[in-house]
Amino acid sequence: MIATHKNKTITTLLAAMAGCVGAHRFYLYGKYDYWGWVHLASLPISILISHFYFGSQALLTYSLLILSFLIALIEALVTGLTPDEKWDARHNPDSVKTSASSWPLALILVLTAGIGAITLIGVIARAFDLLYTGGAYG
Repeated sequence: MIATHKNKTITTLLAAMAGCVGAHRFYLYGKYDYWGWVHLASLPISILISHFYFGSQALLTYSLLILSFLIALIEALVTGLTPDEKWDARHNPDSVKTSASSWPLALILVLTAGIGAITLIGVIARAFDLLYTGGAYG
């Protein structure tokens, strides 16, 4: 039986684009991954909180989903920056292929770092606005 090869670039892209619902975790470890389900559970929990506290600040009601998104961006950076040999030793020990990262991975990492920085700065700015002005600026 030949083991499936887990691609590092695809995993990084999934973590950056759909990591807040655990797509990268399910790609790597399958449907029995605990942390993948924790990521996925943040979406319905955030929707329920926003339903029960309708009219509250979105930063507060969707905080679990935002936290899951930021964690997924960090996981994308860690995954993408892992050396190919270490990646293959951990996720592809029985595969006949070897990983060879190239420019698409570098582009995904640069975009992930930019999106993560913008999101983190925005969350911090909005939190300070809510804390010190009660949301007077938006």
